[in-house]
Amino acid sequence: MQSFIENIPKAELHVHLEGTLEPELSFALAKKNGVDIPFETPEALVAAYDFHDLPSFLSIYYAGMNVLLDEDDFYQLTYAYLSKARSQEVVYAELFFDPQGHTTRGVSFDTVITGIHKAQLDAEEKLGIKSQLILCFLRDMSAESAMAHLEMAEPYLDWLVGVGLDSDERNNPPIKFTEVFAKAKAMGLKLTMHCDVNQLNTLTHIDQCINTIEVDRIDHGVNSLESDALCEMIKDKKLGLTVCPVSNRFVVQSLTSDEIHSMLDKDMLVTINSDDPAYFRAYLNENFLELQKEGDFDQAQITTMVSNAFKVSWLDEATKNSYLAQVDDFVAQH
Repeated sequence: MQSFIENIPKAELHVHLEGTLEPELSFALAKKNGVDIPFETPEALVAAYDFHDLPSFLSIYYAGMNVLLDEDDFYQLTYAYLSKARSQEVVYAELFFDPQGHTTRGVSFDTVITGIHKAQLDAEEKLGIKSQLILCFLRDMSAESAMAHLEMAEPYLDWLVGVGLDSDERNNPPIKFTEVFAKAKAMGLKLTMHCDVNQLNTLTHIDQCINTIEVDRIDHGVNSLESDALCEMIKDKKLGLTVCPVSNRFVVQSLTSDEIHSMLDKDMLVTINSDDPAYFRAYLNENFLELQKEGDFDQAQITTMVSNAFKVSWLDEATKNSYLAQVDDFVAQH
């Protein structure tokens, strides 16, 4: 099973580039840019990753961004993730980035997206991993700030596939961003939003995602299982759910394997992802391996979740089918 998981061609749809900043790269960029890090070694930095809920995680996550200042920093960040992902047989990834986390520090939107885009091009050419970029808005900032950043993105529309919504969900419902997401949709971008595990008013937020914002996908979305009506809507609309087992464990002390079994039993399009792998110390393979151990998933179930990721990806149908054929060929040989 370990060999099967490690070698099957995979897609990742829920990974935050800023959450792939490994301690070693963080120290190297800090030294280059003259940024002070209050730790002696990368190991000491990892030891300080003491988070137990979303706010405690975010405080460490945003502090980590301070070492990212110039275009090459964002290039290195992105290329390092894509290289690591390709080593785990990830052949396609959709990457989140948080421009507001950088522009508020005085780093220009152009600097951020250009560094990321150049790394995407090089990784596809040199490593054979295709990727697309999703601009995420920080929901604990204003809708006006989100709209301003969507307008900043207009010259780079060809470099983006969609928009998302992340950060602290408390008192920041999807409808706060209705106009922003309507404009993004009119610009031809796909839509997704985080509905994190066990958040306040989570069922209302999931409902707003589906019926008001009309998202194309939901990030996390585990709590939808508490409502038969929501589950039916998600199924009827063929909405993918990008579940992140290891990051869930920091919030609910479980990889949510029981919930993932329930999603599979209901034929919901559940996918497995790494979220912030440098902070949770688990990339995509580790998420699958840990999940399989906790939930005793069989080969057919693993294959279904891998295939789901390609099915609900924001690729054209021909490219999706090409990747799905690779999965089928791999499974046939095993």
